[in-house]
Amino acid sequence: MRRIFIRTGTVATAVMSAAALTVLATAAMAGPATATAATARTSAGVPACTASELGVWVPPNQGNGAAGTIYYPLEFTNLSGRACSMYGNPGVSAINSNGHQLGVPATWSGTRHTVTLAPGATAHATLAYHDAVVGSYPPADHAQAFELRVYPPGQTSTQEAYWDLTALTIRVPFLSVGPIQPGVGTIYTS
Repeated sequence: MRRIFIRTGTVATAVMSAAALTVLATAAMAGPATATAATARTSAGVPACTASELGVWVPPNQGNGAAGTIYYPLEFTNLSGRACSMYGNPGVSAINSNGHQLGVPATWSGTRHTVTLAPGATAHATLAYHDAVVGSYPPADHAQAFELRVYPPGQTSTQEAYWDLTALTIRVPFLSVGPIQPGVGTIYTS
């Protein structure tokens, strides 16, 4: 399993092979992958991306939002040597440093499309962190998250991405995630 640890607001620490780091750097500059508005789970002849083929990460200092919600790009980089496709929304949960899930999984939103990733290409989903919800509950109802447990669309295996924000421990959604979109995600600031 590859883990990419990126701490928001601090120096990024990566635990992966030198080749995978090169792929991530190249993918960030390569531009968007192709997307088609398809209802199929994969592109014709292009197999689905598996969790083991993907690097999953949240870029540092990319959060932006207002009115109680901060948006982050959740990036998926194809680290394999073959093209693969993704369709739908990833499954996302916050977990603590002991690997226990905090609260409920992220809710889903948005229109789904098939995104085909060439080797080294990156796609993203927009992750919404509803921090006003966390602030409206007593301290006993929230805890410090350590990572996000991420299920690529249609997969039962996971990857983890470092995430050090507060998470609700009760059954109220505090995360939502949109569908996979082509290219590296950028949250614009105004």
